[in-house]
Amino acid sequence: MADQPSLKEQFWDPVAGFGVTFRTMFRKVVTEQYPFDKQPTAPRFHGRHQLNRWPDGLEKCIGCELCAWACPADAIYVEGASNSDEPTVDADGNAVESQRFSPGERYGRVYQINYLRCILCGLCIEACPTRALTMTNEYELADATRESLIYEKSDLLAPLLPGMEQPPHPMRLGEDEGDYYRGTHRQSENDAVSEDPHEVIS
Repeated sequence: MADQPSLKEQFWDPVAGFGVTFRTMFRKVVTEQYPFDKQPTAPRFHGRHQLNRWPDGLEKCIGCELCAWACPADAIYVEGASNSDEPTVDADGNAVESQRFSPGERYGRVYQINYLRCILCGLCIEACPTRALTMTNEYELADATRESLIYEKSDLLAPLLPGMEQPPHPMRLGEDEGDYYRGTHRQSENDAVSEDPHEVIS
């Protein structure tokens, strides 16, 4: 024969179980007025990704694919390619003095992030050895089509600031990539390059 429930189990436990309900029943309801009233995010909020640049405009991404390997949702796709300092001719027939997009031996020729898969965990930016990939505070990523939520490299690259030059071009801040990565380059008075403002969060 099963034991009869005690008075505590019959009367107090149900009341205690609804304690949170009773405590909040008479509180004023808080209504968020989004999207008309947008609240600021936390400083280290993990939002949309950004591919950063060096102050001379070269890309920080070296196409190592470590971010793609670190992604638990398999949302990042990277194809690396080799930089070249040999002069060449572009599609318009103009001479281009360099085919260099980053200070290293390689750069990210193709860079895609699928925001249908991305969980915004930030493991990719922890894996990046050059701080090329950071996360901004932008969180409005909804769209009407699935294709538009696959961001290409052009969508992710930080904009050119005054003094920056659109790659490809030779290295302006040092003789080799070590000067970039160690921060030992010195800017002359004639160099109109600005400091990199794109170190957002990690």
